[in-house]
Amino acid sequence: MRRRRVPERMDDPALPASEHLHALAGLARLNRAARADRLTWPAVRWAAERAARDGRGARVLDVACGAGDAIAGLAARARRTGARVEWTACDMSRVALDEAGRTARTVGASVTTAQADAVHGPLPAGHDLVTCSLFLHHLDRDDAVRALRCMASAAPAGAIVDLDRTLLGMGLAWTASRALSRSSVVHFDATASVRAAWTADEARSMAREAGLRDARVVRAWPERWVLTWGIA
Repeated sequence: MRRRRVPERMDDPALPASEHLHALAGLARLNRAARADRLTWPAVRWAAERAARDGRGARVLDVACGAGDAIAGLAARARRTGARVEWTACDMSRVALDEAGRTARTVGASVTTAQADAVHGPLPAGHDLVTCSLFLHHLDRDDAVRALRCMASAAPAGAIVDLDRTLLGMGLAWTASRALSRSSVVHFDATASVRAAWTADEARSMAREAGLRDARVVRAWPERWVLTWGIA
């Protein structure tokens, strides 16, 4: 599939808050069904184990957090395993950040929120790990590389998850978005996201251009890839 990026409706600043919240809820259901948090959990666990040696919790920054469902899933895993994590949710949207705070509280997680531009920065610094899910496909190549550099400036290690641009991924997005959400925004954005997604090879090339240390990209189900760096 040739990459084709069109503006996604959830990125429209004129989208009414009620529709935005409806779409965020639908996207959260899609992520729960895909068990998306399992893809970044190994990196969070690694950061927590390293921080525990210094007698503290890991400082994790989640960039483009959306409704905070990734943090909620990871926080629930951390609680079950006894891992200590201090969360910071970062997004450009105040609507998303408010929702992320509410979502985190449903699982008993304490989250600091920060409104920031992940492409042009600066992002909040001083973290052990930066995570990001389903954001890079919103960007053109130059901005995606800038975003990776910004994230690398916020933490020495990172775990980035995004969609893989495949025909199977397109079919899964079309089917799941309609099965799990009534939001027309989600229906449109789900398939638009796959058309705009970067392949694993493209992600690997952008990581090299961004100068990420020890960057690795692996494919993951369902039709996603995981980019990590700085993780031993």
